[in-house]
Amino acid sequence: MNNFYTTDKKIQAILKDNLPADFFRYANESLTEFGERVSTAIDERAVHTDREGQPKLVKYDKMGNDISRVWVNEGYKQTVKETYDTGIVGYVHKEIPELGRQGNYLYSFAQGYLLSQAEPGFYCPVTLTMATAYLIDHYADQALKDKFLPHVLATGDVELFEGATFLTERQGGSDVGANEVEAIEQDGYYTLQGEKYFASNAGMCGVAMVLARVKGSQPGTKGLSLFLVPWEDNNITIRRLKDKLGVRAVPSAEVELDGAKGYLVGDAEKGFKYMMEALNLSRVCNAVASLGIMRRAYTEAKGYAMDREAFGNKLTAYPMVQETLVQLAVKLEVETSSTFKLINLFDKVMQKNSSATTNEQALLRLYIAILKKETAEQSIDFCHEAIEMHGGNGYIEDFVTPRLLRDAQVLTVWEGTANILGLEVMRLMEKFQIHDVFVQEMKEQLETLPSGELTEPLITAIYDLENFIKKIQQMDEQTRLMYPKKIAEKMAAIFEGISAVADVYGSGESQARERAIAKVFLNMTFETTEDALPLDYFDLIVGEDVIEKSVSNS
Repeated sequence: MNNFYTTDKKIQAILKDNLPADFFRYANESLTEFGERVSTAIDERAVHTDREGQPKLVKYDKMGNDISRVWVNEGYKQTVKETYDTGIVGYVHKEIPELGRQGNYLYSFAQGYLLSQAEPGFYCPVTLTMATAYLIDHYADQALKDKFLPHVLATGDVELFEGATFLTERQGGSDVGANEVEAIEQDGYYTLQGEKYFASNAGMCGVAMVLARVKGSQPGTKGLSLFLVPWEDNNITIRRLKDKLGVRAVPSAEVELDGAKGYLVGDAEKGFKYMMEALNLSRVCNAVASLGIMRRAYTEAKGYAMDREAFGNKLTAYPMVQETLVQLAVKLEVETSSTFKLINLFDKVMQKNSSATTNEQALLRLYIAILKKETAEQSIDFCHEAIEMHGGNGYIEDFVTPRLLRDAQVLTVWEGTANILGLEVMRLMEKFQIHDVFVQEMKEQLETLPSGELTEPLITAIYDLENFIKKIQQMDEQTRLMYPKKIAEKMAAIFEGISAVADVYGSGESQARERAIAKVFLNMTFETTEDALPLDYFDLIVGEDVIEKSVSNS
């Protein structure tokens, strides 16, 4: 298997364009090492974890005491250590010793993108730890920060405390306002009572961030407070681990809190608001994991097509195969550009004392919603195409393709389904008139690009979006609620289209390959009449995207 970083010119270009020179030199060296490790040892361990080494609940000790411990295999433990030691979580919040400066989300998400090509299941605990670190760093009091944050940010210097965020309850699901777990105030802390029904990284975390309702608080989400709950020796038991379709590396459990000690984080009336900020972080991680799976699926599809012969020719000699590979390459590159464009804004908005405007904050929420939805759905499509490229072999667990599909499927569910994300778009339209803000932002970005054949389809698409929204706004409320997902899809297409065209002129002059990618993307997305058939650009787009033969034997 190839080094996932050194064979990926796109992620290298994104980092070089967006990091200071000294930071890029550090990131380039570190990611070269991490990319090699992910594509070899971590990938091999992921196979073992998925097949034979899944987490197991050790419910009782030999004397019959409920210990609710989760067993994980030794290879998984090694992956945990190697990944956190890179600073994938820690360096977002603390100084990188070699640089003498704090890292950022851009670098962390590049690491997550590489990790997800081998072990998207484990990227879930990393995501939860990132969310935990954010909540403690931004909202916990100094005593809690001093005690817990160094462990959540551990890079091999102190004992690691992985994180978790416990929201979901049996009666609520996405309706978090229906949550019932109760918090009872004690002398300097609270005791939590109740059940969390889908608690990922249970038994592995050192601390969990838990939403609970202080006794006597108002109903709905406004009555939820946020608590830091240490895991060890804390009246927490696991009823069972979930038997999931995929992402088997992460233990997801039904957790019972029976007087567990917890510490209030921030304002008692803002717990849901805090958790929603962390949820948006997790949604970006979800998009990054989707990109990682898309990249791996494309790598496997292309590697197999280059190697496999049928009817006397390599698969890459056949027009239908060429078309598929071009379309996958184009969608992958454009979606990667778009997501990391979002991440640049995310870095600005999420920092302490951010200078981001209200419009920028609202646009970030919109971009996260539309791209989380789009990338998650595309990850499934990419896995489907990779399996088809392999034929019968693609359905066999000796190859990585079945696991990619099983792991991809959860990404449309985690952190908000398409319906929930569509409702987020609708809320933003009602509260911030985000459709007007979006249209104005897209028009301003188009004005910075040379007018012509590449921008015309986007101008038309923006005009069509404006008319579409005007028609919807004239409908009654119930009918309007049929359309949020369609609005999100149209916005995602425009956002990605502008990213594709911007890439053409990113270096100040038109680049042949980037222009080909933009033309094919616009034709795929908006059905332009331009001469942009995938077959015309196979050598330019796929041939120059250098990936050596990489058919997985795992």
